Amino acid sequence: MTQLDETILNELVGRVLGDLGGAVSVPLVRIGDALGLYKTLKEIGPANADELADAAGCAPRYVREWLAAQAASGYVRHEGGRFWLTPEQSFVFAEPDSPVNLIGAFDTAAAMAENQPKVQLAFKTGRGVAWGDQAGCMFCAVARLFRPGYVNALVQEWLPALDGVVDKLKAGATVADVGCGHGLSTILMAQAFPKSRFTGYDFHPASIAAATAHARAHGLTNLRFEVGKAQDFEGRDFDLITCFDCLHDMGDPEAAAAHIRKALKDTGTWMVVEPMAGDTLEDNINPVGRLYYSASTMICVPTSLAQETGLALGAQAGEKRLAKVIRSGGFAHVRRAAQTPLNMVLEAT
Repeated sequence: MTQLDETILNELVGRVLGDLGGAVSVPLVRIGDALGLYKTLKEIGPANADELADAAGCAPRYVREWLAAQAASGYVRHEGGRFWLTPEQSFVFAEPDSPVNLIGAFDTAAAMAENQPKVQLAFKTGRGVAWGDQAGCMFCAVARLFRPGYVNALVQEWLPALDGVVDKLKAGATVADVGCGHGLSTILMAQAFPKSRFTGYDFHPASIAAATAHARAHGLTNLRFEVGKAQDFEGRDFDLITCFDCLHDMGDPEAAAAHIRKALKDTGTWMVVEPMAGDTLEDNINPVGRLYYSASTMICVPTSLAQETGLALGAQAGEKRLAKVIRSGGFAHVRRAAQTPLNMVLEAT
């Protein structure tokens, strides 16, 4: 019989129990967000369960148990029967524009769990799971996951890190946002640079419909959205083309790179925002890598394998692999212009 090291075993069990605590918190966090419990607690706390239930219009017995679970998870503070959110907890759970609001990550985790049967079958067949066929509103969850990063960094840090791009945008440039999803990135740029013209492209019609509705709600007139694939979208002579967290999801990113190069002016720039990753597995054995490898298994690789070519770069492709793909399209220069804990920003010219 194999001799077990009790210390190593106990450490592993402890890690797994911590993981299970996080996993079973997913529906509770989503309930707290959907019913406004975090928002209400931020506004009225410290409060007891009955007070929070009354303010949020919920049943006290459920709220009491929910609060106990949140306190045990360290998501709310508790003392003497009263509960409140610290400023740090509010930043994560109750402030939509916070750079570390993580509600979208819980939504994505729920969609990944719901998607298990389709991906599990794909493990046996080797086929993909198309973006529009994944369980739940995967594209809604992913849009919400990336929103805090875009809101807090795109206009403020990422675009200024590119050589001469902001000056062009202020003067009036033509921009294509390829793989735009629900259009958040496109809308943020269009709001910041009213003299420029923006076109968002995505191969998923439902996402383009949602993006168009969002643009209409914001009253913007300098952008439009069209259904189009990265390797054959219409339009030429762009000053700037952007791809946000989508190049690794494409079936044929090399064909996309070649088409984007042809669609750019000779003086144009391609900005590629991708998940932060090192170039080796060893570089990515960390909390961020763990999150992205899991998401890649359940979302990114199946999405790519469902498309033609199916290169399946994965969410942790790393800068060297991404740069090779970008250069294959005819780009001479690729550099890392900016980064955050979750993203790297590559500039290609």
